[in-house]
Parts: sequence; structure tokens; C-alpha cells
Amino acid sequence: MSETVSIYPTGENALTISFGNTIDQEINHKVFKLYQFLLTAAPPFWIDLIPAYSSLTIIYNPAFAHGQPSTTFDWVKQKIEEALTKTDRIKLPVARHVTIPLCYHSQFALDMKLVCEQKKISTEELIKLHSQQVYHVYMLGFLPGFTYLGTLDSRIATPRLAKPRTQVTAGSVGIAGAQTGIYPLDSPGGWNIIGRTPVKIFDFSRTEPVLLCPGDAVEFNPISLEEFENFDPINYQLTQHEH
Repeated sequence: MSETVSIYPTGENALTISFGNTIDQEINHKVFKLYQFLLTAAPPFWIDLIPAYSSLTIIYNPAFAHGQPSTTFDWVKQKIEEALTKTDRIKLPVARHVTIPLCYHSQFALDMKLVCEQKKISTEELIKLHSQQVYHVYMLGFLPGFTYLGTLDSRIATPRLAKPRTQVTAGSVGIAGAQTGIYPLDSPGGWNIIGRTPVKIFDFSRTEPVLLCPGDAVEFNPISLEEFENFDPINYQLTQHEH
């Protein structure tokens, strides 16, 4: 097992496998290769798998280790170490390239002025720097379908708000550090809001309620306020293609 991988308990029946502590696409791929391998494990000793940027947390069933000479944690750890020797053969699903229309109009860009002042750039430059990047979906979390996208251009990377908002509208796109993300639902939030997409990131009426998946490639297409108001979700579906 690589020296960069550490496995440690995070509860009575949980452990975490950490591949590092950085936002790195190669590390994220290692997380999801292990995730995919464990999804196919039979019989599964886990109850839940929780992938993140650079780690995977496993909630496991202690009953599988009954009668083993080692502790439950040691037994599960051994299973993980065995799995890690086999993950190189795992092929991750083909990433989709998804274009998200994004309106940067001041009506939606609540923190655009603040970010521009902090970074000493114009609104036009911020929009250009944010929309010219192709982002990797590192993980989903916080809310159903909340997308953690990276990596943001360092010229517009901005810390979270000192005082979070009690209400952020669904579809809002924000900046937090080197990340950008899309709020799928109305919720509290502390990210710097720079625009809003008319696309529903989370929608119970769809077969797959969550639009984006870890591993997807995402880019933002700037649209006007008029285009936002006249957005056609049916035609939007045609903008997705495999990457």
C-alpha cells in the first residue's frame, strides 16, 4: 500500500481511507476507483460509502468480522488494504462534458462587486476567468446534488463570506477558496455568489434527480438576463455530451 494512503477509525463502525489532503484530480480518481471497486464487492461488508475530495469513509457492518481473531477495525482495514491492491484495474465511467448556462447579471451576482474589489479586477474579467475554465466535479455534498467544482483560477479564488447568508436561492453559483459550486436547493450558505443558472441541479421529477455526477467535466456558458428568463430546459438536454 502506498505510503500516501492512511486508514484510521472515525467511529465505532466507521473508518476513513485518506489519499492526501489536497484538491487534486489524480487523487480524486483514486478515491472513486476504490469506491467503484467496493460497490461491486460481494458480499459487501459496508453499509454506506461516503466519497470526498481525497478520502473515502466507510460505514461497515461489524457482524461480518464476527469470529475473526483480530478486532473489527483491523479486519475491515485488511479488507481495504487488499482492495487497494486491485483498484488499478478499475475503469471509471466515461466522464460527461456538461455545459451549464450561467447568468452573471447583478440581479443574481450578489457578491460580484465584493470579489472584484478584493481581487482588483473588473466584472468582465471575473466573468471571463470563471467561464473559460473546464471544471472537474470532485464530489457532491452539503445538500443533495451540491457540486464541488475545481480548480478555480487563482486570480479569482476568494475566501468564504465572514457571515453566511441564511438564504441562498437554488441555482446560485458561488466561489469559496479554490472551488466553485452550484446550490441545488434554497438553503443557507457562505459562498460568494457570482451568478445563477436556470438549470435545475436537483429535481425530483427526473429519473435521476441529481444532474451532475463526480467525475463530470463542467463549463459555464455566460448568458444574458433575457436568456435566463427565456430558458428552455428541453433544449438544454442537448448540450450534454460524453467527454
